[in-house]
Amino acid sequence: MRVDVFTHPSGGPMAELTVFDSADAPADPALLGQLREGTATADLAAPPVVLPDFCHKEKSEMPSSIAVATRDAIRPALTDAALNCGMALATLDIERPSAGAVDDFYRRVRERYPNPPGWRFELSRDEVLRAAVEGADFAAQRYDLDRHDLDRVEEFGRLPVEAYGGAGAARRELPWVCVQLARLRFGSIGPSTHFLELQEVEEVLEPRIAERLGVHVGQITMQFHNGGGVLTGQIGEMYARRKAASRLLRTEMAVQKPLTHLLGAHSIARARKRYATYFSVGCPSIPIEGDEGRRVMLAQRLSMNYGFAYRLATYATLRRFAQEAFGATLRLVVDSPHNSVYEEPVDGRPAFVHRHNAARAWPAHMMAGHPAFAETGQPLLVPGTNRTSSFLCVPAPQAHRSLYTACHGTGSIISSFVHNGRSGADPLGRHTLRYGYTDSAPREIPQLDDLGVDAAVGILTGNGLVRPVARLRPFAVLT
Repeated sequence: MRVDVFTHPSGGPMAELTVFDSADAPADPALLGQLREGTATADLAAPPVVLPDFCHKEKSEMPSSIAVATRDAIRPALTDAALNCGMALATLDIERPSAGAVDDFYRRVRERYPNPPGWRFELSRDEVLRAAVEGADFAAQRYDLDRHDLDRVEEFGRLPVEAYGGAGAARRELPWVCVQLARLRFGSIGPSTHFLELQEVEEVLEPRIAERLGVHVGQITMQFHNGGGVLTGQIGEMYARRKAASRLLRTEMAVQKPLTHLLGAHSIARARKRYATYFSVGCPSIPIEGDEGRRVMLAQRLSMNYGFAYRLATYATLRRFAQEAFGATLRLVVDSPHNSVYEEPVDGRPAFVHRHNAARAWPAHMMAGHPAFAETGQPLLVPGTNRTSSFLCVPAPQAHRSLYTACHGTGSIISSFVHNGRSGADPLGRHTLRYGYTDSAPREIPQLDDLGVDAAVGILTGNGLVRPVARLRPFAVLT
């Protein structure tokens, strides 16, 4: 860990940053400057945290792999527009399936979740509202999931909304058109950085913890990364001005956003305040006290809950396909978002921790009494790519130094290692079967060595943030 201090051109110091990097994988100075500028006027509870895999995606306002804690206010643009994008890991009770069974499995997934997606309504209006209010509890009832599954979801997949008006306020605040569009595509995978990967547990590094989590060498696992669904993207665009959105979303918001915030303001002063907050470029601060704070807190929690329900809908579908294609039982190990805003204690006082493409890492002492993670802490996934291994980890004793946060991937470091010639072909010559969203046969993609992903995980372990539990080796992926 290093504390990075930057002097403003005017001569005064800007915010300190807590940076976790290394000589082999240094944080980009230009992006550090961008993070400083984006948090310069924030009422910070602690220095913003920079983690490995620090990079900038063009569609995002802020760099990835950060955690920023603020007092008494939230800044939606400090994290992704679509809250609760996340990942899940599940185990299968079979040996590695045949090539034919793998083909059958991915065919079922592509047919259920085609790309581009269809326009079939999957939920009723009332079900959309229930998903946003009840989160994982709605998904458990609709898809016959048991208590084991919900125990493995962060926050049990439900953030309470009663303090902000509950279901009645959700019905009033969520515009009709947003609810109607949220009836589409409930559960999916999707292309780009989202994936559905079949893996084998290649190495167990913490046997006792692995056993507690139900993981062992040679086991087949399934890891998937998807978004939080249509509603989360709409809420993200509704409550902040965003750099990127689909043409459909921009058209919708050009009409709906002024109607929601300005026409419903009931006074010129309030309309001006809302315009400055929701229509301005940058990361405006929204105090949590008062009417606007309650509106935003409700919106954030509805978005998180809908995302939890959405990803569990995907899990339920994959569980059925695993049974049909493999004759296997799928069991959830962990489900965790990596775009979130949570109210958490920082230095003994309440704060709002914004995580952008970064996962929460609560150690065991913060999860006393938890039915699944009291002994291990909240498990977290640190993927490589579909050409390298990935890691299942748990938080380590020094996780507080990163605001209890770990990076959600290592792709930029792996790419840098390959680009600079520091990483090359897998010495054992292994391959990954890569499936796309067409009927074409999968391609055999040669794997890489693990030098890049090991370097990234080494930063986390060297600073006492995580403990690797198992190394997972991919053998097939849909992306």
